[in-house]
Amino acid sequence: MELQVTNSPFNQEQVELLNRLIPTLTDGQRLWLGGYIAAFQAGAVAAAPTGLVGLNGQNATGAAATVSAPAVSREVTVLYGSQTGNSIGLSKKLAKKLEEQGLQVTLSSMGDFKPNGLKKIENLLIVVSTHGEGEPPDNAISFHEFLNSKRAPKLEGLRYSILALGDTSYEFFCQTGKDFDKRLQELGATALVPRVDCDVDFDEPAAEWMNDVLASLSSTPVAGGTVTSEAVTAAVSSGESEFNRTNPFKAEVLENLNLNGRGSDRETRHIELSLEGSNLDYEPGDSLGVFPENHPRLVDELIAAMGWNADERVTINKNGDQLSVYEALLRHYEITAVTKPVVEQLAKLSPESGLAALLADDAAFRNVMNSSDLLDLVQDYSLKGIAATPFLAVLRKIPARLYSIASSSKAFPDEVHLTVRTVRYAARGRERYGVCSVHLAERIEAGDTLPVYIQHNPNFKLPENPDTPIIMVGPGTGVAPFRAFLGEREEIGAEGKTWLFYGDQHFSTDFLYQTEWQRWLKDGVLTKMDVAFSRDTEQKVYVQHRMLEHSKELYQWIQEGASIYICGDEKKMAHDVHAALISILQQEGGLSPEQAVDYMTRLQQEKRYQRDVY
Repeated sequence: MELQVTNSPFNQEQVELLNRLIPTLTDGQRLWLGGYIAAFQAGAVAAAPTGLVGLNGQNATGAAATVSAPAVSREVTVLYGSQTGNSIGLSKKLAKKLEEQGLQVTLSSMGDFKPNGLKKIENLLIVVSTHGEGEPPDNAISFHEFLNSKRAPKLEGLRYSILALGDTSYEFFCQTGKDFDKRLQELGATALVPRVDCDVDFDEPAAEWMNDVLASLSSTPVAGGTVTSEAVTAAVSSGESEFNRTNPFKAEVLENLNLNGRGSDRETRHIELSLEGSNLDYEPGDSLGVFPENHPRLVDELIAAMGWNADERVTINKNGDQLSVYEALLRHYEITAVTKPVVEQLAKLSPESGLAALLADDAAFRNVMNSSDLLDLVQDYSLKGIAATPFLAVLRKIPARLYSIASSSKAFPDEVHLTVRTVRYAARGRERYGVCSVHLAERIEAGDTLPVYIQHNPNFKLPENPDTPIIMVGPGTGVAPFRAFLGEREEIGAEGKTWLFYGDQHFSTDFLYQTEWQRWLKDGVLTKMDVAFSRDTEQKVYVQHRMLEHSKELYQWIQEGASIYICGDEKKMAHDVHAALISILQQEGGLSPEQAVDYMTRLQQEKRYQRDVY
């Protein structure tokens, strides 16, 4: 609604100025302006004798007014909670821009931050991802628990803002950020800038949030210009290379092998890629982002179901780039996940479809989101008739898939290796495919190229001291980073003891990288290895059972300062292994259940317990 002389206390000239200004302001600038006006009313503005200052900066006599901005603390604390590294990169970029403003910045992982210090903070900025089913990332768990406990202090003097990272294909989208926002409000804190929830394509909203934060904390324009989405991308990319998530490197495939033996009901691909000429660098524990293509069969079925012309040209981005409908669905748009934002937009395009009713029923929508792809939605809700251009415009881009790197760059210069299990299953009379895994298994050969980038992960790293013992638990493809760990330790001549727990279904067909483990055992690079092949025995045996069998020795390794690493399935394996470690601490260390949990928390804070789970 525009201001008018009739509906406001302003004269015509002031109304025109305000109507030109207000629509151009960001949320952060509006908040700052509100604070400025409040300070003005409280006497923070030194005015002329009449006390009147106009919008043109002059007092009633026409002389320039002396304006003092509201008193704002120059100290800012930036806390991040990150599982894969995105929040860390964004936080570092934010801290740098804040320092350019002359602000004093404290940058810290939530895991390293002493929460009792919250009472002393005036400005708090949080960048946090959501992990698994709405859970905080590992290095945010203790801070999350403290804030939601009775020990959390009242925070009436705190101003804060939150950038939440998530994925709309998950039910609890950005839940950790929402939890922090709700709790800080309950404790009396005031939002500096409204929380921003980001989907997997987070560059633009993250840049806008940063600019709003910078504006709200400063009485002067943002130093060095605004933060751009390109700058955000650079902040979470790798080193000096020009290649990153929005500009991936086309890596040549050198090798693509099935690691499983004949007769296995599993297919696990070992893929070797060339990074020559990319200037991309990585360390053991990092991940490789791979941009896949959708399955051609699913693309054909979706086009047929909608009655589209596969050759029709559609615009795919703000730059005006165009592709055919077929190419756009194959390479650019996500069609295997059903997300709430997409369904909301499709409901507007087809009001009679029943999608609005679906959205109103939380349980029904969760079921659709967890079990359906876009073709299911089209068929179940009779969406045929929506033209290709408006339909495709509401879809999000295919997100990259992150895979733990299975090689050491010291052992394989200019190469990166992956271990990828192929996902195939049937549902509702139709074959379903893991988008990236089946693309790699069925349609990628040596000599082809894949668009890739490096995702650094500071939360999953070898100890700085190579003499530190390490315990590695990685069933199935979870063993990938430990191939990188041991390759690295072999190259640098590390003396620390190493112990690997590995598991899969059958010894004869599913023992991934068996000859390499055996060679490392022979050469002493791998000190101990215990295996669990669950389908080779009458009673299923998993890695956590092997750990409990060796509880006394495992406890001794932990007492000697060993670091523990877990990689693989988050939903069950990681929880079972964690429970086994708690049990070992109780059994061998004589700790109570509460003491054992506290012990594991300390290990996590000391970076001696790290997980790369998915």
